[in-house]
Amino acid sequence: MDDNRVFLNYLAFTVPHVTVFAGAVFGILVLIGVNTHLALGIFAFLYGLMLLAIAFVAREHFSGLSSYRLYLLFSVLLSITGVLLLYYALVND
Repeated sequence: MDDNRVFLNYLAFTVPHVTVFAGAVFGILVLIGVNTHLALGIFAFLYGLMLLAIAFVAREHFSGLSSYRLYLLFSVLLSITGVLLLYYALVND
């Protein structure tokens, strides 16, 4: 079986769970009245961190794929964006 297809199927069954959890955290933060930039920073950092956890679990099997490297890059950039948003929210508050 094609490894790229297996990786995409793996993502199709794991990423939605992480998305729902991170979105629920974001929704709760908005409902309790947290600053929007702070809530977005927490969401982006948490979502990127959980996507990185999924990437590290699959590293042994899929590390040679270019789609895995792209997914890993996206996860790292999302985590960095979350940290920058958190910094911006805390400095300007």
